[in-house]
Amino acid sequence: MFNHVDLNTHPDLSPAIPFLLFALFQLKFAIITPALITGSFAERVKFNAYMLFICLFSIFIYSPIAHWTWHPEGFLRQWGVLDFAGGTVVHMSAGYAALAGALILGQRQSFGDNKHQEPANIPYVILGTGMLWFGWFGFNAGSSLGANPTAVTAFATTMVASAAAMLSWIFFDAIRGKKVSAMGACIGSVVGLVAITPAAGYVTIPHALFIGFISAIVSNLAVRAKNKSNLDDTLDVFPCHGVGGICGMILTGVFAKDVGLFYGHTTTFLYHLLALVIVSVYSFGGSYILYKVTELIVPLRVSAEDELEGLDFTQHGETYKKKTAQA
Repeated sequence: MFNHVDLNTHPDLSPAIPFLLFALFQLKFAIITPALITGSFAERVKFNAYMLFICLFSIFIYSPIAHWTWHPEGFLRQWGVLDFAGGTVVHMSAGYAALAGALILGQRQSFGDNKHQEPANIPYVILGTGMLWFGWFGFNAGSSLGANPTAVTAFATTMVASAAAMLSWIFFDAIRGKKVSAMGACIGSVVGLVAITPAAGYVTIPHALFIGFISAIVSNLAVRAKNKSNLDDTLDVFPCHGVGGICGMILTGVFAKDVGLFYGHTTTFLYHLLALVIVSVYSFGGSYILYKVTELIVPLRVSAEDELEGLDFTQHGETYKKKTAQA
């Protein structure tokens, strides 16, 4: 009920803005994390089971990791682990929960030999990517909690990292013999946004370019490995968000100004590696358990008939019919 969360500032969490504004900003991070997870098990999950899982995940996975990383008393924060805007808290936790979900729910009936399904509407993908890219400035630059030099740095590094990742993705595709595509450009740009998120306010623009370049190559290879496996992660949540977040976390420990490995310091980098192990085990293992708990209460997967008919209709009673031209 927002008790004690008012328009006054908070000395530790929001010294420059109203505490209520800080709380609302944090809630945006909290809800986008389980939203990311949906991409891994799209087209086969029961909506009521997913809603229950969101509640459990937010309480038992997201909130502890957010506290460890961002609260002044969190042990990762006290170790010096840096996560400017959610690379660890949001993207790694969502990525590992997505991986656990894809493993537990199994493959779609349509998966089979048709692993590489074509996107339904590429113009919508491009539009969505543009909106996401624009909105990401609010998350990253906004995490400075003010219109200040750190916000400008985060804005600039977010822009160049995403652009570098977009170009790296499509050129790497071309080197591998694939065609340069709008889809590839969109995926690459999102991977760059993910990877720069933990580092945005801590690194220089040249280092942001390198982070975007490296993360795009690693995630591209991760998507390729996933496509060769039997894992049905519908929208490549783990290879893009999970692996992108891992790359960003590690490279933050390398390039963070004055404390990173690049500047001759090993402490921050080593703590980042330790935090990587802790968060990975906790996110994946904890999410796996929560899926099992959810399954005991509500079946996770829709019936075979409902899956074939489509979740829009069977779960929500909504359909989309294309208009056909009449002669």
